[in-house]
Amino acid sequence: MRSMIRAGRRAQLVTEPADGRPSTRPDRTIDRLLALAAALEGATGLVLMTFPVTFVGLLIGAELSAAGAALGRITGFALFALGVACWPGARGTSDAAAQVRAMMTYGLLAAVYLFLLGLGGDLVGVLLWPAVAVHAAFTFFLTRAWVRRSS
Repeated sequence: MRSMIRAGRRAQLVTEPADGRPSTRPDRTIDRLLALAAALEGATGLVLMTFPVTFVGLLIGAELSAAGAALGRITGFALFALGVACWPGARGTSDAAAQVRAMMTYGLLAAVYLFLLGLGGDLVGVLLWPAVAVHAAFTFFLTRAWVRRSS
């Protein structure tokens, strides 16, 4: 008997009995592990967004500069979005919907934060405003497409 994981909206354990016909059943262990991983990554993202200097100090025992703290927050946004993408969705939702939610979450958080950094004036590089524009544009277009698809 051979076993493998079949990809899809819900992970399934596929076993091939001696007669060669595949049988499938939902693998609840994978769903539970995915939910736990999503919660942990999302929580880590929230901590990094809020307290990047403290978190990095506790994690690796190093000090962060202001630029390091800004990048730590952006990393927190990405981890939070990963948690959003991997959180078990309602029945009938697709992987694409989770991916769109995650990219909208990350894009919005990154655009707003980078915009606020730019207004502060201390951490402004040549790519800051183009990055704000790109994140805002992608978030806008993803949101518009999602709303149209939902209607």
